[in-house]
Amino acid sequence: MPVHGKKSQPEGMKISAVAKQAGVSTQTVEYYILLGLLQPVRSADTGRRLFDSSHVQRIRLVRQLNRSGYTLREIRETWLREKR
Repeated sequence: MPVHGKKSQPEGMKISAVAKQAGVSTQTVEYYILLGLLQPVRSADTGRRLFDSSHVQRIRLVRQLNRSGYTLREIRETWLREKR
């Protein structure tokens, strides 16, 4: 039963939570957003960037591909080509 007087929190994780689950720093998540490797959802109520488990998986995939020798630029360009 909802508690009156309290706003419900929007679904999703904050950047610190997604970083922790993915095993990276918040700066890494910020950098991936800047490069276009991640696209968080904006909360309509607060305007905050929110993340879900698919973002955690994507961060892990980027890290794995990067460790395999692909540059972040190559990863981004490949994903952009696939969207077309």
